[in-house]
Amino acid sequence: MKSLNNGILLLLIQFIQGGKRLNKFNLNALKDFDRIVFNEIRQYVSEINDEEYVDSANLIIKAQEQGNRVHITGIGKPGHVAAYSASLLSSTGTPTYFLDGTEAVHGSCGQLLPGDVVICISNSGETAELMATVKAIKNNGCLIISITGNRNSWLAKQGDTHIFAGVKEEGDPMNRAPRASILAETYVIQRLSLLLQTYRNLDPAQYIKWHPGGTLGKLRDNEK
Repeated sequence: MKSLNNGILLLLIQFIQGGKRLNKFNLNALKDFDRIVFNEIRQYVSEINDEEYVDSANLIIKAQEQGNRVHITGIGKPGHVAAYSASLLSSTGTPTYFLDGTEAVHGSCGQLLPGDVVICISNSGETAELMATVKAIKNNGCLIISITGNRNSWLAKQGDTHIFAGVKEEGDPMNRAPRASILAETYVIQRLSLLLQTYRNLDPAQYIKWHPGGTLGKLRDNEK
């Protein structure tokens, strides 16, 4: 009986300690995040201009028809979006090369050829490091698709085409760390890649040639 009571006491202590650990977290911050991001993305989607996507897709298609290539770049968190985007676009029919946003001005612009298209991502459109990169890109004779959260920004005005990816709030108390803006930028690339994919009539047989790994690399029963 004494052993049983000790076991129950231990469980109570663990339960209380677990509750204390849980209380250290501000769960209201998560609820606020869900509400803010849901509202921001819903508002953003409602204001999407399809012409921006068509203009950008046409720029890419025309460049590729002339033997040119597509690259994508960004600084900081948008740089990570750019790396993901290069993979997504490549796997859905638009070969795209990641251009490191800072290394570009230290020799990586050597991967560019005149007439290539470079997609440049920046929430503010005023990032100093990316400005230097964009100037180098243009000096190499490339066309620019700018993706920003500010239509009047420096980067937006540098683009041969521009796609808006703007939100007002990121979803955290400081409204600083990129959260909702990253979702908007990623959403832009997903829409653009889908527009290009459907233009090229990509089918599963071709897709798995580019993506043979994992379950996605196998034809489904209804595709055989």
